[in-house]
Amino acid sequence: MAISWRLRSGLSVLRRSFTAGNAPAVERGLAPRALLCSSVSTPAFARNFASSPPEKELKVKVPIKLFGMSGNYASALYIAAVKANSLDKVESEVRTLVEAAKQSPTFSQFMKDLSVSADTRSNAIQDICSQAGFSDITRNFLVIAAENGRLRFLERISERFSELSMAHRGEVKAIVTTVIPLPLEEEKELKETLEDILGEGKKVILEQKIDPSILGGLVVEFSQKVFDISIKTRAAQMERFLRQPINLDGF
Repeated sequence: MAISWRLRSGLSVLRRSFTAGNAPAVERGLAPRALLCSSVSTPAFARNFASSPPEKELKVKVPIKLFGMSGNYASALYIAAVKANSLDKVESEVRTLVEAAKQSPTFSQFMKDLSVSADTRSNAIQDICSQAGFSDITRNFLVIAAENGRLRFLERISERFSELSMAHRGEVKAIVTTVIPLPLEEEKELKETLEDILGEGKKVILEQKIDPSILGGLVVEFSQKVFDISIKTRAAQMERFLRQPINLDGF
């Protein structure tokens, strides 16, 4: 009962903060500083993933600007996958390989070992893709990553690619941190509240995290914003307030 009351109280504050045009309790940017690799041109890079370019090239714009090496690879893969109308398939295939690496220490070490020649890495990846029945887009992407020694960053590239795929589908990932798991009804209520705040037909994909250190309440992260109404944060705010010097000049 107490948890339910705290959640409803928090949702009420969350809704008022956004409908009134105010900023949430804490706001921070999640995108890293721009580290674009000048040697990689994303549109041209994306064309390398396609087995044969169409006669009239489709113009594709990434829904989110990503930076750094992983962002470049993810953006290029996204463009190629959208042009081939195989975004979901490519996302699933890349994720499958990432999970395979997690399950196999030998395969994981192979992906990280730069002492293995580029040809050996490339041939091995082509064999794996053929056996798994991966699409040409995924195979070509993985071969390029293997040749350039980027397979060791595949998990991060996959995560960035999923960000683009979710944005393409109108999905927004929200992370809610609580002391204990939210009951289904409260999880549903939180999800509906966030979707109402985001509007425009956005679909919230809710991920729960358990962190006893916040003591109670909840922390919600979505759309590069953080709304923190945890007991830990409120206690810290109260402590700072109590430590402020008292002005007795008027007495």
